[in-house]
Amino acid sequence: MELRQLRYFVKVAETLNFSEAAKALCVTQSTLSQQIRQLEDELGEPLLSRTSHSVALTEAGVTILGNARAALHEASLCAERIADLGRLATGTLNIGVTYSFSPILTESIIAFMKMYPKIKLNIYYKPMAELMELLRERTVDFALAFKPTAATDGIESHILFQNHLSAVVGSHHPLASRERISLQELERYDLALPSKGLQARNAFDSVVPAGMNLRVRIELNEVNILLKLLRQSMLVSVLAEATIHDERDVRAIPLDTDGSEMAGCVHILRGAYRKKSMLEFVRLLGESVAVRERRDAWL
Repeated sequence: MELRQLRYFVKVAETLNFSEAAKALCVTQSTLSQQIRQLEDELGEPLLSRTSHSVALTEAGVTILGNARAALHEASLCAERIADLGRLATGTLNIGVTYSFSPILTESIIAFMKMYPKIKLNIYYKPMAELMELLRERTVDFALAFKPTAATDGIESHILFQNHLSAVVGSHHPLASRERISLQELERYDLALPSKGLQARNAFDSVVPAGMNLRVRIELNEVNILLKLLRQSMLVSVLAEATIHDERDVRAIPLDTDGSEMAGCVHILRGAYRKKSMLEFVRLLGESVAVRERRDAWL
């Protein structure tokens, strides 16, 4: 069994199309078919069910797919670990980020790229639940997100800074001059909230008492559009205070309620290999102005 054969099989399993897989792998379709046949002969079971019009995984194919991906991942890690010894002279760093965490990331990305120009950054913006799956699949090396309301199996969460869940308004809004605001006061205003399932929304829903009559006029999962709406209307949103870092014409007013704290964290798969590039990026993030400001606010 060769890594090349596993790579070919995984690509066909992902595309369910020999022609498309061959093109992606830069091999002929006959070479691709031959290599997968050899793999099937060695395993003694067909991995793919082929007809003139379709390709599907057999039961054996479904069973081996996860192992094949894991084997390819481990082989890739071997090469990356050797590259790490070259003092971060090459490699790839895969970072997962939630939408609400992203505003504090720009400074660290620019600093890292200047210091390590030969390391490629792949950044995935996803909701928290999807990032945890990407961590388990090892698609991302670490994730930057607020601490979830419940612990996640197999994931380590290391706190970078503490943060508040806040009412966010345009700078022209009557609430913009307030230092704090109660949950009950939110009943007076039309709300534009992040979509259900996003971290700030999960945190907000967990502190809202039963029976509150909130006027939710719009829900959306795009923070930039949400902030634009706040600047141009009298709507009120509820977000983590860090979400408006470096944003103009909006203001965050901490919610005066228990449970409004939101810890900004680095999430890592327990037991996984820590790339040197990951450790260096996290160091830069911890030293960034955006993170230090939030640490200082809690001292």
